[in-house]
Amino acid sequence: MIKKILLALLVILVIIQFFRPERNESNDLTYAITKKYEVPAEVDEILRVSCNDCHSNKTVYPWYANVQPVAWWLNDHIEHGKGHLNFSEFTNRPIAIQNHKWEEVAEMVEKKEMPLKDYTYLGLHSEANLSDEQRELLISWAKSQMSYLKENYPADSLVMPKRKPAPAQ
Repeated sequence: MIKKILLALLVILVIIQFFRPERNESNDLTYAITKKYEVPAEVDEILRVSCNDCHSNKTVYPWYANVQPVAWWLNDHIEHGKGHLNFSEFTNRPIAIQNHKWEEVAEMVEKKEMPLKDYTYLGLHSEANLSDEQRELLISWAKSQMSYLKENYPADSLVMPKRKPAPAQ
């Protein structure tokens, strides 16, 4: 009985290898953050190593991304990350959202919520861990971009519109 269960699991594992998610490799830079904002070389390097795999249109995949169901999990993780912040689509968003995203970058890095622990878990992507110096650099950079927006756009254009409350039922 155990042999049949193990054989069935092996067959399922082999079959799912043929169902792969689309890879995040377009690298379309039409609306990239660099089109509007200054990104110093040291910040660019931090973004490349620690952020862009989940927050851009260009993921550098590890070897284990070729194994299902891990590839599905990684794809979900990448899509979720890009849904929150996509440096490749950054300038395509309204200016208020861009300003808000700068605020979130500073906050998430300061609170050490980014990069995610499961990205660097068990030594995987340990190079993505940020030093205190790198954190300060990213926070300072994000805040300087907010200052740039404040100096160049009307204050009311930088405020996120308030959401209307859901209708009472």
